[in-house]
Amino acid sequence: MSRHLIIYNPIAGRGRVIKHWPEVEQALIEAGVEFDVVATAAPLEAVSLAEKAHTKYSAVIAVGGDGTVHEVVNGLLRASSEGETIPLGVIPLGNGDDFAKVIPPETPIGGKVFDWRVAVDKIAKGETKLFDVGRLTSSPSDKDPQYFMNGMDIGFGAQAALNFTTVPSFLTGMAAYLTAIMKTLIDYRIPKVSIQIDDQAPFEQSTTMTVVTNGRCFGSGFWVCPNAIVDDGLLNVMVADGIGRVQILNLIPKIMKGTHVNEPILKNFLAKRVVISADEEFVVEADGEVPYPQTTHLEVQVLEKKLRVIV
Repeated sequence: MSRHLIIYNPIAGRGRVIKHWPEVEQALIEAGVEFDVVATAAPLEAVSLAEKAHTKYSAVIAVGGDGTVHEVVNGLLRASSEGETIPLGVIPLGNGDDFAKVIPPETPIGGKVFDWRVAVDKIAKGETKLFDVGRLTSSPSDKDPQYFMNGMDIGFGAQAALNFTTVPSFLTGMAAYLTAIMKTLIDYRIPKVSIQIDDQAPFEQSTTMTVVTNGRCFGSGFWVCPNAIVDDGLLNVMVADGIGRVQILNLIPKIMKGTHVNEPILKNFLAKRVVISADEEFVVEADGEVPYPQTTHLEVQVLEKKLRVIV
């Protein structure tokens, strides 16, 4: 069984996928890749397509951005019951393509992710590597976990992810993300939460943003956890104090360069498990999607080396 299922999102990348798909398809054929292809037509459709793929296909290829990859990863992990998945391939044609930046050779800080031609070559060669994955649940009894391959956050970044959906379509990439950030600066609140790292005692924290990542970068060019390693069995945690607009604006350029990690307003941890709770509801963003628009409890765990990725 060496046939791949290709799932592409025709609206991903604000037109990049639909523009380049005919070229990508032809390149895959010329590379000798055998595949069937499905274009998604609705949110979360890629989850069910990927979940059913393991009985018929040797790999699933996501063509689009982090949102498309996120859905495919969730389908693959459901199909494997959180065991090792069939291989995931990524052809990055989204706005941020942040997960692709940790596919070897990793994108350097400030660099551009490999283009779709390189991705086709990777898929044709078929070499793979096991990556860690993050697992999310909103309560101890939650029977429907969500998964992230790159990162999740609460606070400012989560609100910016919601605002991103209202950014005009002519803005793409970093320009679109910066517009969402500027909109968030106009009206945002600082949640007060309790955070527990592994078995340590919980601590109370007013936090502008708390991030838990497996990858290094999100939002197209924000290197929040620049030292993260995707297969070390650990999640990287960054907790920002509750800060005002001026401090946020001062911090943003440093995050874009990955030079912020020693700032006194930040706490950094490595963890296998993180629990966040609050009296008031908060928004949860994961891989640019919003799996929990409102929750007061979140448990984050690492699943070690469960996602097989074509590299």
